[in-house]
Amino acid sequence: MLYNWFRHIDFAYPAVFGLFALLPLLAAWYLRAGDRRQSRIKVSTVQAFTVKSWKNRYRHLPFILRLLTLSALIVALARPQQRNDQQTTEGEGIDIVLCMDVSGSMGSRDILPSRMEAAKEVAEEFVRSRPVDRIGLVIFSGESFTQCPITTDRNTLITQIQSLESRRYLVDGTVIGEGLATAVDRLSQAKGKSKVIILLTDGKEDPPETRLIDPLTALEIAKTRQVRVYTIGMSAAAVEAVQPAVTPGKKNPLTDFLDEELLSRIATETGGKYFRARDKDGLQRIYGQIDKMEKSKAELLSYKRYEERYLPFMLAALAFLFLELLLKFTLFRKFP
Repeated sequence: MLYNWFRHIDFAYPAVFGLFALLPLLAAWYLRAGDRRQSRIKVSTVQAFTVKSWKNRYRHLPFILRLLTLSALIVALARPQQRNDQQTTEGEGIDIVLCMDVSGSMGSRDILPSRMEAAKEVAEEFVRSRPVDRIGLVIFSGESFTQCPITTDRNTLITQIQSLESRRYLVDGTVIGEGLATAVDRLSQAKGKSKVIILLTDGKEDPPETRLIDPLTALEIAKTRQVRVYTIGMSAAAVEAVQPAVTPGKKNPLTDFLDEELLSRIATETGGKYFRARDKDGLQRIYGQIDKMEKSKAELLSYKRYEERYLPFMLAALAFLFLELLLKFTLFRKFP
């Protein structure tokens, strides 16, 4: 316990510890002077003085207490302090919405461990790297949904990203337009000067009958609201010579490929850029490029707060001194 306490203690004047070198000199002086102060008498035998009392055994105790008093004073003079370091990040952040496809094809394993898992891991790293930005999460499949509103609460957002699973939340399908429109709507309520959407999908528009907004309409909305969109097409698959059997009405990840023309148009017309991710490393590089293109003004402020901890040593010094004087003038009192 004492070790853990000292681990967090700094000393403002560590040079004061050089005074400890005087303590051995003081002890040597005490021993020599003590011999000279002892009364002497010539006797023919010392047999009568062989019996020792407890006073003889502990006669040096007051001097030991004096050394402890001086030691405590030296430590107090070195000015022990407990330092608490605090860091805060301030700056002008960017409003960002991660718009992620969670359709069934995102469970494909052409990108290990799966497209969904790789997208989640890289998105989490991106969120951690943006300390002052306000970031939200929109997911889409056969419909779109705001998984996490725009927030500065990193832990909550990361928890929501980690909980994503394909084929779990929404009707199957791919409504890129509705996902984009929902993300734009989230940003329309934000107050930041710069508004960005990172739209990630592994397929093309595959809407159910309930679709409300098509991709081109969503694109016009994004342009009107001056939202910049970066689009990422995620798939390592190429056209297969042999197609596996697919249940009618279900999406086939090997044949329903990216609509790169649409994704590129969305990015270009909003001032963003289209990227193709064929593996997890490629996806990390894409997020890294977006991170460099969308820089926030951030300032890291460090605070150091010191709390003085000399008082316990001063109290210990007074206690040792009081005990020395008490013993010196009571139990170890000397008579002339």
